[in-house]
Amino acid sequence: MATQLNGGDNSDLIATLQARVKELEAENARLLSQLANCQIQESPGKLERSGSFHVEKKFHGTDAKEKKSRKGNRKSGEKIENVPGYNSRFMNHHSKRYVALKVMYFGKRYYGFASEAQMEPTVESEIFKALEKTRLLVGDRKESQYSRCGRTDKGVSSVGQVIALFLRSNLKISGSNDVGSGEIALESQYEREIDYVRVLNRVLPNDIRIMGWCPVPVNFHARFSCLSRQYKYFFWKENLNILAMESAGKKLIGEHDFRNFCKMDAANVHNYRRNITSLEMSPTDVRYGDNELWVIKIRGSAFLWHQVRCMVAVLFMIGKGLESPNVIDMLLDTTSIPRKPQYTMASEVPLVLQSCEFEDIKFICSSDSGEALHVHLVNECQSYQLEAAIFHEALINCVPLSEDQPTRERKKKPSHVPIMLRPTEPSYEERRSKFDSKHEDHIHTAHLNIVGLPT
Repeated sequence: MATQLNGGDNSDLIATLQARVKELEAENARLLSQLANCQIQESPGKLERSGSFHVEKKFHGTDAKEKKSRKGNRKSGEKIENVPGYNSRFMNHHSKRYVALKVMYFGKRYYGFASEAQMEPTVESEIFKALEKTRLLVGDRKESQYSRCGRTDKGVSSVGQVIALFLRSNLKISGSNDVGSGEIALESQYEREIDYVRVLNRVLPNDIRIMGWCPVPVNFHARFSCLSRQYKYFFWKENLNILAMESAGKKLIGEHDFRNFCKMDAANVHNYRRNITSLEMSPTDVRYGDNELWVIKIRGSAFLWHQVRCMVAVLFMIGKGLESPNVIDMLLDTTSIPRKPQYTMASEVPLVLQSCEFEDIKFICSSDSGEALHVHLVNECQSYQLEAAIFHEALINCVPLSEDQPTRERKKKPSHVPIMLRPTEPSYEERRSKFDSKHEDHIHTAHLNIVGLPT
């Protein structure tokens, strides 16, 4: 075996690994068979309280009385399964339904939306704390079939993030759900259902709010079912050349390879073509002195990691007159420019995930919850305006410099280096080659461990 390895015979290595995989699969199948045949010793009452009652039913069947009851309610159960987001297969002690939640959050104090980076707090971790506190989550996160539309970065905000998961429901499988039309009327089920918006918003932090909910089919996925996403990026106009930025922005519309406008993840992303359907710039009604707040609205089917912030950074360089709008054409030509020039992304704070669009999804909110949400957001706006007023007072009360006080010479800003003359990052092919090399080394080490040879 050592001779084969030293000779670089990969075919034997692969064959050995495949054989080991088959052994593990057979062992896994044997353990699953044992689990399915094991006798659950707990009483039905205890199992029901622990949320495991459906496991006993699945493994051991049902008695004659329960079969008769189910037969009598079969029509009712079938009608409930036709209701969006309602799936009786997942019923245990609590009824569940699959719902989408529309989420707003102010991202300044969070380490992004997703909680996988092991940095706290994240928006996602706060949402799951609220779900557990309100006992809306039945089972663990994996059992909830959880999905999210986007993974916004640290500091990025949203008013239209969407997540989907199974939550506890007030609707039961019973004859009371039977209506004359053969299906539950949506208005009726909304009235009888848990007010998810009210319940969650009572325990969430002030900078996170549920904006609405909607029942969805069990095959719905918040990321892959999304048709389009829109981001907004706010900025102060100052001396920016808006016409030049608009001219350059039009070049980004359409389907292009955006590898020079993102942070590359060669290990997981292999296709860097994305479709930008619209890019518009417009003023808002917010002003501060002679300055005016503007917004860039960018819509696309999907976006790469840091894509929006990279595009905005290049647009700002064009607006400042540091780059020509033609630099967009050059960066989009990945055949001529396969290695991304190094440049700093635009700040994350002004970026907002504005909306995520889906087919046949209409979010709802009860009148009471909607009013409470409106009051809360008004109070938050007023609170931040008070803070701005305090900083404005400090600004107008700054001690002026006396005429005889020497002024320090301002530090000169570093001169701008044209993008095309800057150092470049590794290309996708170079990153991928390095990743594949590490992967092969890992497999080789794993094989040596399996056969008991020293590494």
